Amino acid sequence: MLYSHEVEQMTCVAKGPNHGPAPIPQEGKWTQAKEIKDISGLTHGVGWCAPQQGACKLTLNIKDGIIHEALIETIGCSGMTHSAAMAAEILTGKTILEALNTDLVCDAINTAMRELFLQIAYGRSQTAFTEGGLPIGAGLEDLGKGLRSQVGTMYSTVSKGPRYLEMAEGYVTRTALDANDEIIGYEFIHFGKMMDMIKKGTESSEAIKKATGTYGRFKEAVKYIDPRKE
Repeated sequence: MLYSHEVEQMTCVAKGPNHGPAPIPQEGKWTQAKEIKDISGLTHGVGWCAPQQGACKLTLNIKDGIIHEALIETIGCSGMTHSAAMAAEILTGKTILEALNTDLVCDAINTAMRELFLQIAYGRSQTAFTEGGLPIGAGLEDLGKGLRSQVGTMYSTVSKGPRYLEMAEGYVTRTALDANDEIIGYEFIHFGKMMDMIKKGTESSEAIKKATGTYGRFKEAVKYIDPRKE
């Protein structure tokens, strides 16, 4: 260790109390995190790229500082899906410090990792007060049946109004309008359920029928439109 001449000439003054870092809540206990291996928890982070064209939601399940489970969900940019594929291979098995300093290919995924690191390091995980944390595999619960991301896609113009294209329930096929041309419901196809049925041998048209549902006052509509064409 090198010291300047000025520091070497200084009188040594005893340091006062040393209480260590403030404890953070982690998996049902309070932890004084001093090293990376002291960090555990499941949490989410959201990131965006420099031109803000796309965004990433990153979910990590961390045990003793090591990433054991990763869920990468991207939207808004076709290239991000390929970056997410690489990130899925890169992230698991790394410590959160390694992951923070690893090129995850896409700006949005890198930013999500940064935001998530801040949350987890300050004890803001989703499992802060969950005793023992959550098992590996808990990240998949965000996806629901068919393991498909929850996506909402809406489009609107002044002249033609709003279009519901995809909701949490699924891909919107028809929008229900009342006498004032206001939306009162919609019909949707749950793609996750549909694909599960097709993979089990159900004929595609039958699978579509079984995976189709409605929301709101769909049956009371005066008019039905295809939101993508009409």
